[in-house]
Amino acid sequence: MTDTQHPTRDATPETAGVLVVGSGIAGCAAALAAAREGAEVLLVTKAEKPDGASTDWAQGGISTTRGDPESLKRDILAASDGTADPDAIDVLVEHADDAVEDVLLETLGIEFDETGDGEFDYTREAAHSDHRILHVDAATGTHILRPFLNHIDAHDRIEVRQDTAALDLITHEGRVHGVLTDEEPDGHPVFAGTTVLATGGIGALYTRSTNPDDATGDGIAMAALAGAEVEDMEYVQFHPTAYDSEEPFLLSEALRGEGAVLRNGEGERFMDDYHPDAELAPRDVVARAVETEREETGEVVLDASTLEGEFAEEYPAIAEKCRGRGIEGDEIPVAPCEHFLCGGIAVDENGRTSLDRLYAVGECARTGVHGANRLASTSLLEGLVWGLRAGADAVDSGAEPEVVEAPDLRNSDPDLPERFAAEKSVRLKRTMDEYLGLERDPDEIARASAVLRRLKGEVDAYIRTRTARDLYELRNACVVALLIARAAGENTTSTGCHYVVSDDGPTPEVREADD
Repeated sequence: MTDTQHPTRDATPETAGVLVVGSGIAGCAAALAAAREGAEVLLVTKAEKPDGASTDWAQGGISTTRGDPESLKRDILAASDGTADPDAIDVLVEHADDAVEDVLLETLGIEFDETGDGEFDYTREAAHSDHRILHVDAATGTHILRPFLNHIDAHDRIEVRQDTAALDLITHEGRVHGVLTDEEPDGHPVFAGTTVLATGGIGALYTRSTNPDDATGDGIAMAALAGAEVEDMEYVQFHPTAYDSEEPFLLSEALRGEGAVLRNGEGERFMDDYHPDAELAPRDVVARAVETEREETGEVVLDASTLEGEFAEEYPAIAEKCRGRGIEGDEIPVAPCEHFLCGGIAVDENGRTSLDRLYAVGECARTGVHGANRLASTSLLEGLVWGLRAGADAVDSGAEPEVVEAPDLRNSDPDLPERFAAEKSVRLKRTMDEYLGLERDPDEIARASAVLRRLKGEVDAYIRTRTARDLYELRNACVVALLIARAAGENTTSTGCHYVVSDDGPTPEVREADD
């Protein structure tokens, strides 16, 4: 990664043809596509190393169509409880295999796992009707992202600037003209012809998450504060099988896809009682079933002894993590854990937002592909496909950088209590855990909204007098939490991972298996 001295506010303003914020698969794809179109690209990321991006944490793999896009489309729709946008799914499935072939295989040379006869070892995950997922062990994200970052960092037309947080969008007359970063005490403006947000998820809003610790929803918050439309914010997906501890790690859905089963505290396999597809039911169904059984029987374990092959041989990375936590057998305690936001900044088929010159891709974007519940191993694919499309379209738009007046942030209060952000973050997480988790009650949603509004007001009071990354991350987390609460309060019907309960019980009917 480059480490460059940057101009001060009084020097010549810094400009870029295309500015990308975020360094996961979506941001890398957008930067690559824009550079291929001849643009000078600046990619800024607050991550200091690859595992600061959610992509690096992705385990299971990346879905392909295996030449049958209609089959994948049906599975995506079924997993979403019929709420995904068919037109958006068409964009995904029609471009999926070409994007994988072009970028992952030909450009990066990713060596996906193969069978003994040299063919790809496609695996299956929950709610997939076929084996169509490319993977590298159960650490696919790491094996994709690190070569991708190295490739774009070596590209002549791409500059990668790490440990650089975007604080706010620079807007003027309804257009986005770049971002204000934290490279200087009072903020450093970067002006761009087009800006692509690829800032990832929201896991830091919850106590237990499979996301990096700094996944504070920055892009969603900055875009919403600038007036961009957001949609489907109530659809927060919880993964059903994360290691049950205060420091969870993901147990890939591929384990269940290849035969692992869930057992309750009495040793009973229970998923047949909840859904005809048992362990291969959609994530929202499995997550609620796991939580119910944990409450009723004390624990739930994922039993890997029923896998077709040996656990340690088939999934060495996961097995090693388990051994590191003292789990010697094949039964691993699990609990649901915040995993993915299905909504976000509303975008079209090319990643364009409702604000001129602003794009969004990856988990911070709402393309419509996921609806109310995401199908396994479609997040990397969506980030890749929309990243490529947004990067190319950002250049095709022909927008040139314009230097406009940028916000002037001043450190007039250097004595901010060090523990302020940490304490408020704990309060935020407790509110989200208690009121906006797997199950939601209308009265508790309203209570959460009131708490979150007060919390945001307290944070805003400090931000007026001090520029600090942790404060802006906390502000962003508060904004996103309020958007989730507002959307959850407006949607009174349980769909997918938004599950509403009241004194009369849950609102939805039992999900049926897709024919």
